Amino acid sequence: MTTPDASTRVPRASDRRRRPAVVAAVLAAVFLGTLGNVPAAHARHASPRQTACPPDLAGEARCYTGQDANGAHYTMAVPANWNGSLVVHAHGGPGLGDSSDPSRSTDDLERWAVMVEEGYAWAGSAYRRGGYGARMAAADTENVRRLFAERFGRPGRTYLHGQSWGGNVAAKVAETYGRRPGAYDGALLTNGVLGGGSRGYDHRVDLRAVYQYYCHNHPRPTEPQYPLWQGLRPGSSMTTAGLRARLQECTGYASEPEDRTALQQRNLDDILAVTRIPERTLESHLRFATFTFRDIVTNRLGGRNPWSNRGVRYSGSHDDKALNAGVERFSADPAARRDLSYDSDLTGRVSLPVLTLHAIDDPTAFVEHEAAYRAAVRGAGRGANLVQTFTKEAEHSSLSDSEYANSISALDTWVRSGHKPTPRSIAASCGAFDATYGGGCFHDPGFRPAPYGSRVRPRPGGLGWPAMTAAQERAWSRIEGVGIAP
Repeated sequence: MTTPDASTRVPRASDRRRRPAVVAAVLAAVFLGTLGNVPAAHARHASPRQTACPPDLAGEARCYTGQDANGAHYTMAVPANWNGSLVVHAHGGPGLGDSSDPSRSTDDLERWAVMVEEGYAWAGSAYRRGGYGARMAAADTENVRRLFAERFGRPGRTYLHGQSWGGNVAAKVAETYGRRPGAYDGALLTNGVLGGGSRGYDHRVDLRAVYQYYCHNHPRPTEPQYPLWQGLRPGSSMTTAGLRARLQECTGYASEPEDRTALQQRNLDDILAVTRIPERTLESHLRFATFTFRDIVTNRLGGRNPWSNRGVRYSGSHDDKALNAGVERFSADPAARRDLSYDSDLTGRVSLPVLTLHAIDDPTAFVEHEAAYRAAVRGAGRGANLVQTFTKEAEHSSLSDSEYANSISALDTWVRSGHKPTPRSIAASCGAFDATYGGGCFHDPGFRPAPYGSRVRPRPGGLGWPAMTAAQERAWSRIEGVGIAP
């Protein structure tokens, strides 16, 4: 995560006025139907444990945590002034690790306590393990909805929320489960990675290759060599601190400009210009292209390569000819790319209202992801189900609480009334929520993102959306072992 700019900083909980809230909790056993290659869960899970609520909700809600039959930890909350509706949250990341992180869903409840303060019940899963797997995460998200309904009864309305990679997960839930009447009524996707897995990380593929061309230290010539599409060789003991040290050695990114050598400055300038990645998130993008790429390739795809930079012409450096002649090139294994696409790409076939909220200067999930999603939804003939809004913010991990409260209210009104809002009407209604939360309203109702390919260099044949059609999804689902195992 990066530190919010002062102009867009979200107010601390102590600065906000909160509505009273009470009671929350979880559980019972329920099986989970299959989702692609994710098996059903039949075993019963342990009873929930009452726990202290996050500070924002202390004294206003009872909170419970538990672990479902797949091993996924979860948290639920129900406010005293419950409006009868539920927000099911899909968290971002993905984090790395072999098991479910018990603190993740509680941390997210604290982060989006505004949903409970607005009267919505809340349920979030930490997923059964770390590492990549959008369908696995979608299955665990659906499971926590079922657990909530079993314990508290079916909510009047159920809304999905996902931010960052969680936006991808929530969109996948909407496509897979949202067609069943009564499961979900709408979705709110905020700063979402909506380009999917097969194209959504191409800028990081480029970063991995371009970085090595200039820096020659990841790996060093004296270290075991491996193809860059692996991210990091299996068994490597490199740490995030070690990666930062190499990035600093090559570019001086953590130093003031006057303290960098001429070579460091030129390397940094070239890498940023070619990849179009903001300087302040260069390290986090390289970290993903190292450790998460290793997880995807080594742990999820059995060592097969889903990435390609063949046919991509890099530009913007001080010597594009030399760069294109010297950068490492590689082509994807078609089966690996299919499996990543099946797991995380979106068909755009949504049958319920979807509202998106995206910071225009999001330095992590570029706002052009929204253009990709719009093209996918329209390509599937579902454009009437989508409204996209944008804010003049420059942060990825958190937006204004006033905007979150306004957005979930706008989605709820759309669902209840059947009247589709506009970006302008949503911007106009934000002020009423800002009077309560004081986070600011930064909507730009006239903004429209440029095509995805204008920000992230498309691979040959990669300009059309959706990246995975509904027909492809159906065909691939019949292939034994397709996708990423849970």
